[in-house]
Amino acid sequence: MPPTAGAGTGRSAHQPAARAAKLPAEQSVPLPAAATAPQHALPVHLRLDDSDSPSDVVDALFLSRFTSGEHPFARGASLDTVKSGLTLLPPEATVLRQARDKDRSATLAEGEGWTILVSRWNRGADVTVAAVTDDLAEQVLRSSVDDAEDEPEPQPESVTMGFWYVSPRRGPHRTTRQISAATWEELRGNYTAPVAEAMDSLMKLSVDDIAGRLLLLHGPPGTGKTSALRTLARSWRDWCQVDCVLDPERLFNDVGYLMDIAIGEDDGSAGGRWRLLLLEDCDELIRGQAKHQTGQALSRLLNLTDGLLGQGRNVLVGITTNEDLERLHPAVVRPGRCLARIEVGPLSREEAVSWLGTAEGIGRDGATLAELYALRRGTNAALPVPAQAADGLYL
Repeated sequence: MPPTAGAGTGRSAHQPAARAAKLPAEQSVPLPAAATAPQHALPVHLRLDDSDSPSDVVDALFLSRFTSGEHPFARGASLDTVKSGLTLLPPEATVLRQARDKDRSATLAEGEGWTILVSRWNRGADVTVAAVTDDLAEQVLRSSVDDAEDEPEPQPESVTMGFWYVSPRRGPHRTTRQISAATWEELRGNYTAPVAEAMDSLMKLSVDDIAGRLLLLHGPPGTGKTSALRTLARSWRDWCQVDCVLDPERLFNDVGYLMDIAIGEDDGSAGGRWRLLLLEDCDELIRGQAKHQTGQALSRLLNLTDGLLGQGRNVLVGITTNEDLERLHPAVVRPGRCLARIEVGPLSREEAVSWLGTAEGIGRDGATLAELYALRRGTNAALPVPAQAADGLYL
């Protein structure tokens, strides 16, 4: 305990130690306001070297006013597709810095009481505003992004699909595209009779019919699994948003990424809408040895479909694989887990001849859809068919 005045310390009562001793035990001496400001409590130091680009410098300059507290309120928005010719800068903005490289540009501008950072890539953009008040930050942001996104008129043969991926600069990110998809009536003849019958029920599925959260399409390459999923997205578009995960091998090994997707992000539809996450070619994840090879990845997949992670979330998971059913992990295919489990195989010889209109080039075991399209174009069906793989129609 600090000594009190006159206790043999040689200090007079006006000295700091004596004054502190007279304060109640629970009372503290307030620090000056400047010392408790966030920028002093957590100072930011930035170092630049030859690995940094001019765009990185622009980003750092924008952060400086927010960090210092000069503009303590920030608002931001992302646009997938910006209308042609827009700068996204408010009319009264004064440009302070601008940097451009082959795949990105960054513009820093200011107005009275605010600063704006516009980052552009391809046709998309991130816009962030820092200002002296939250209302001003929101007002400036709205003047920048309102009616700036290019939203093409939906076509009857198209469906809006989301695409998730991890961006090196922005982390987990979702973008949307209009994808053309045939009707099931147009596509049905591309599948052998047992598959077509199984797909009939799947295409007509409604929210009330959902029993199980996992949709599994398995079979050889070139049999039309991806094409069927695109048509399924069109058939379900009134009640289900379909999102394709472009890096599924990363999804279940990155908890942060998984949580971002599980929490979800839709395309502006009303709440309560279901989502179907598509994971293509996930052979390693769901084959019989997956538990040993991928650690917790399989467990997290199952947790998303019918465990705690999936509780309260209207999420379905669709997986395509080239694996045989017998080689899939038993936990994946157990009864009650799968909404549908369909083996998509080649057309029989009779069906293939009917599809092509000739028996030339068709073996006694029939043909896959990719092989039939190759024959129709006059190429050798026995050779790889890069075109089909590239456009994803017949996988």
